[in-house]
Amino acid sequence: MELIKNMEWRYATKKFDPEKKVNPTEMEKLKRAIQLSVSSYGLQLYKMLIIEDQEIRKELKPVSWDQNQITDASHLFVFCNYSEVKKEDIDAFIRLTAETRDIDYNDLKGYGDFIESKLNEKTKAQQRNWLERQPYLALSTLLMACAELKIDACPMEGFEADEYNKILGLEEKGLNACVIATIGYRIPGDNSRYIPKVRKSMDELFEEIKQTVFLPL
Repeated sequence: MELIKNMEWRYATKKFDPEKKVNPTEMEKLKRAIQLSVSSYGLQLYKMLIIEDQEIRKELKPVSWDQNQITDASHLFVFCNYSEVKKEDIDAFIRLTAETRDIDYNDLKGYGDFIESKLNEKTKAQQRNWLERQPYLALSTLLMACAELKIDACPMEGFEADEYNKILGLEEKGLNACVIATIGYRIPGDNSRYIPKVRKSMDELFEEIKQTVFLPL
């Protein structure tokens, strides 16, 4: 299974080669993979900023715990969740679905009403929590796509989201910096690549609840 080999190959790269850049063709593949990523209800209530500009990254580095990946990597991905769930976002999704699948909008409106009602059952705090979880689904897709293309990546929560929001002007766009990732290519002397992965055993990680078979008396 190539996926297993790819996952065994990857690691959270800490030292990137600042001279090596991910080419535009590979970038388009990564973007396409993220576009195809799963999301709750298919709404995709998130946006990804792809930052190559070095001046902006230098400004972001101090509020990213001064981690060198921010400036040394080829690109910086900032995964942003929508700040709130809006009726117009749900309606836009229903209209896009109708257009894509050649279905009458009115035939899908009930599904939109269902989504809206389920999300409205959540408190504002629960909605924020739900929204902030959404970009992690796309992040996972990015990491797997990078591993397949042999592009190094480092997912990062070590940054000050509020400062990112200010520097990148996210609040006025209704967005919030949720999680970030740097991508590029490891330097040859990065010994972290040889450190064994630490993972729980299969027995500890999984519990199988199998179907009960009732035998006749």
